[in-house]
Amino acid sequence: MENQKITTAKTALNYGIILGGISLVYSLMLFFLDMHYQGDTTTSLIGYIIFIIIVFWAIRDFKKNNNGYISLSEALKTGVGTSLISAIILCIYTIILIQYLDPEFLDKSIEYQKQKLLQEDPEISIENVNKMFDMQKEFSGPFIISGFIIIFNLFFGFIISLIVGLILKKSQPE
Repeated sequence: MENQKITTAKTALNYGIILGGISLVYSLMLFFLDMHYQGDTTTSLIGYIIFIIIVFWAIRDFKKNNNGYISLSEALKTGVGTSLISAIILCIYTIILIQYLDPEFLDKSIEYQKQKLLQEDPEISIENVNKMFDMQKEFSGPFIISGFIIIFNLFFGFIISLIVGLILKKSQPE
């Protein structure tokens, strides 16, 4: 049996699909519970925890399969690659959600945010609230949201990968 060399790309692809799949299932669960447009702290925190755990596992798995060695650059490639693959999966889901599954998603989300803002700050005028959210609506298409998903995932993935890489790095002896 031939011994295959583990690569950061292969590890990132595998774990990116796993992270994207788990995130997709979590997002669909929120959709079916009609909790997908609120964006509250608890649901976001659960998503962040899932993200951190899977990126950590990807980097740790690469190190384990690389005879216990990993450089900081390999950790960054693995983590950011995992983040990118999962972001692409989430972008596809987001476009399908907004275009087909819930065409009123953006309107429901904005209305929910308006009501929340009015409850938190009753002094604010309804006209000012409407102006704020009319401007936000212009920047809320499925492709713009997808762009933000990719940027956020890459940034968050870089930070997590950097931290995990600094903790787990172990250079090969020369």
